[in-house]
Amino acid sequence: MNVKMICAMVIMTLVACERKAPVAEKKSPDNLIGTWLLVSGVAIQKGDTTHTDYQKNQRMIKIINETHFAFLNHDLNHGKDSSAMYISGGGKYTLTGDQYTEHLEYCNLREWEDKSFNFTVTVKDDTLVQRGEEDVPEAGVKREIIETYTRLKP
Repeated sequence: MNVKMICAMVIMTLVACERKAPVAEKKSPDNLIGTWLLVSGVAIQKGDTTHTDYQKNQRMIKIINETHFAFLNHDLNHGKDSSAMYISGGGKYTLTGDQYTEHLEYCNLREWEDKSFNFTVTVKDDTLVQRGEEDVPEAGVKREIIETYTRLKP
């Protein structure tokens, strides 16, 4: 056999056997995925600013995986006094850079369903800050919110 032909066959064999790892499409950076405890919130509506300490009388967690989010919020008195409340919801989200948009598909406050909420997110160490606008005319809500979460350890 011709030397050129042997070299060509060896090169073709090597190229054919080269393994390329599949490239997984990531919607979310690993540092956003997890379970987060809401520790504080600021709401700015019609010029009034309200600060909420989510460590007092209630707890809220947000769970984010590669494609979906969910949140659960309830009072700490098991619904047995005037602080009784329970709010939950979830759906898909998109993330482009630091622009995070929640598409709320499920919510016990039904007028909030089928709405999208745009936020800017920053994650530093175990702290997530989410800032954006909630605009739900059916509920009389149009406000800017700033929420600060800490990552819950497994």
